Amino acid sequence: MTLAADISISKADPPKLGDLFIQFLLIGAISFGGGIIAYERILLVEKRKWLSPDEFMAYLAISQTMPGLNSVNMAVLSGDHLRGAPGAFIASIGLILPGSLFVLGMGILYASASNHPLVNLILIGIAAAASGLLAAITYRIGEDNWRHLKSLLIIVVTFLLMSIAKLSLPIVLLIMAPIAIYLYRPRQSA
Repeated sequence: MTLAADISISKADPPKLGDLFIQFLLIGAISFGGGIIAYERILLVEKRKWLSPDEFMAYLAISQTMPGLNSVNMAVLSGDHLRGAPGAFIASIGLILPGSLFVLGMGILYASASNHPLVNLILIGIAAAASGLLAAITYRIGEDNWRHLKSLLIIVVTFLLMSIAKLSLPIVLLIMAPIAIYLYRPRQSA
């Protein structure tokens, strides 16, 4: 199936708002940390085929440039693509509702038991699990890029600038964006 056919399917038969809400509610309820983007990809591209892989990557790139959480930005962009402004609202509310209720409940529990040593050990374990999920998701989403030397070099240099040199994100973007654009510039055919 071609990209044009994928796009026409998603626009010709948009999901019902209730289905959109339920699907994003499930993502918000079962995902944790960086895993949300992977679940959104599974839902939008693989399971429901509401977006093509190229559309998903384009929306992910846009969501990373927007302020706020990438996963919520993805919900807004994909919901808007599928059902307009009501879809954007429904998808984002569905995504953030379970996490908001969970954080509220955990905050109430933490306030009453913050001095217990087991609480801090649990939080350390949760942080480690979230880091592992984020690494796995990063690998899965960029799976094709790990095979190309240019992409791998951009990834490594960006990591070094952020982690070792401790440069801020805007500075790294100012350095790496022109390099990436130059390396992946369109070539004139002879």
